Amino acid sequence: MDGRSAHFLFVAMKLQGFLETTVEGLGYELVSVELSNRGRMLRIFIDKPAAGPQEALASGITVDDCARVSNQLARVLEVEEIDYDRMEVSSPGLDRPLKKEADFARFAGEQARLTLRVPVEGRRNFTGVMRAVADGRLQLDIEGGTVSVDLANIDKARLVPKVEF
Repeated sequence: MDGRSAHFLFVAMKLQGFLETTVEGLGYELVSVELSNRGRMLRIFIDKPAAGPQEALASGITVDDCARVSNQLARVLEVEEIDYDRMEVSSPGLDRPLKKEADFARFAGEQARLTLRVPVEGRRNFTGVMRAVADGRLQLDIEGGTVSVDLANIDKARLVPKVEF
């Protein structure tokens, strides 16, 4: 790892801490952070903590929520001398990413699309209903049965939006 990469990694870790503390202090959940254009563009995805998936999906993040978080983060990042050109704060969307074990537990019973790092049963991509999460493993009901997936093996996971007409 060269000096620039190490510096960028340090800034990203420091930034994650500030963002999490600030966002949670305002009563929201930090879902995801994306740094692009060599750290000059910040994309921050927030959600409202909820008791279960229906409340989370029903309550949603408003424009006012995003503005509140954006204004506070702008002040904190200025004080902490974190340099960036542009910041976007938004909802994670209906196809919300799932990153932490708590995310999988919170949305148990919902359908998700997973991409694995290492194949399980000869496959890397699965879509199914998330069931139990315990000891770092997710039980996923798929067509034809159930598959057990190690959370550490999940590269990407997103909720599958329900389409209602």
